[in-house]
Amino acid sequence: MYSYVARQPIFNRQQRTVGYELLFRDGESNAFPVIEANKATCRLLVENYMAVGDNLATAGQRTFINFPQESLIRLLPMLLPKRKVIIEVLETCTPDEELFLAIKHLYRQGYVIALDDFEMAPQWQRFLPYIHIIKLDLMKTGVEQACQFVRQNRTRKIKFLAEKVETYEDYAAALKAGFHFFQGYYFSKPELLKNRQVEPEKLTTVRLLQEICREEVNFTRVEQIIASDVSLSYLLLRYVNTAAQRVVEPISSFKQALVYLGEEKIKIFVSAVATAHAAIDKPKELYSLSLQRARMCEMLASSSRLPFMKDKAFLTGLFSLLDALLDNSLEQLLELLPLEPEVQAALLKRQGELGQFLALLDAYEQADWAKVSEYCQALKLNEELVAKSFHHALSWSSEYLRASEPPEESAPKEQ
Repeated sequence: MYSYVARQPIFNRQQRTVGYELLFRDGESNAFPVIEANKATCRLLVENYMAVGDNLATAGQRTFINFPQESLIRLLPMLLPKRKVIIEVLETCTPDEELFLAIKHLYRQGYVIALDDFEMAPQWQRFLPYIHIIKLDLMKTGVEQACQFVRQNRTRKIKFLAEKVETYEDYAAALKAGFHFFQGYYFSKPELLKNRQVEPEKLTTVRLLQEICREEVNFTRVEQIIASDVSLSYLLLRYVNTAAQRVVEPISSFKQALVYLGEEKIKIFVSAVATAHAAIDKPKELYSLSLQRARMCEMLASSSRLPFMKDKAFLTGLFSLLDALLDNSLEQLLELLPLEPEVQAALLKRQGELGQFLALLDAYEQADWAKVSEYCQALKLNEELVAKSFHHALSWSSEYLRASEPPEESAPKEQ
């Protein structure tokens, strides 16, 4: 499965690229699909900021992203690093009190805000102190009228961007009028980019939404749900480590990530993922095996001389089948997650104590009893205990998945 996005460069007065506008796509056709605007924005964020690492669409300069009314009121832009994005307030937004308060809040949080396809209506005047960039559509507004507006407002502390610049004459007129930035087919058409998609299981997302909609969020329960889904765990850790650049040590546990994000960002994050209606087309058995390996690694660590590593052991087992789940090499996937060195070494090279736990699991699943005995001796583990751990983990993962299924609705009773 792949995600698609188009990006169109934005140039300054020296015709140097200063950023890109990201445009949602859902296939090889380089055109905006028939899709609700809020859903398109949520999918764009999930697929291009949370689920990938070195994404060409978001690498380098700032990216301009369109946000419709609902996404702005829900403060969805706060999922993104403020130094890398510019929030575009779509022309379809209504300049009401809710939107005004949202824009004011985002401005105070340090985000750069642009008004897209600005139409110079008086209702927008009170927004202008919180706006950094005004985009004027030369085709829609007219070149002369747009240029006149810029000339009349040169004293404002606002930058002006000319979009839909189609010809050299348009560019020359906009440059002379004082526009700061330029975008349009005269410079470049949108470039379509394709990325492999990483999506959480829909059922887990629904269960998470149920939890975060409660008055008091139970972080223990949220942690349990996230830990049950490998892809969602990956998205969360990828996102929190990207957002937490000021943290010296990488965030490598779910509880640490949840505490760092806090209730507000957790709610925004989960609602964005849920709105994207994501689902991985993988057999349940693969998820069951991932949970089984995670639980067994945790139990082995608890029973060994390394009980303090049980959380890392659970994470190691959970991610040991990540390549099969996400259809990508483990090396590439782990490059996106700044996991602690011992976890990385265990997953990639079966090194260290955590690596030995995984190697023991591999040997047990393959019925290589000589290897099982060898690893048990190295880890000072009783072979009978390992067998019990295996059967307990098998039972635990099956029960956990059964408990995760939504309850069937009972038929209404007859009166």
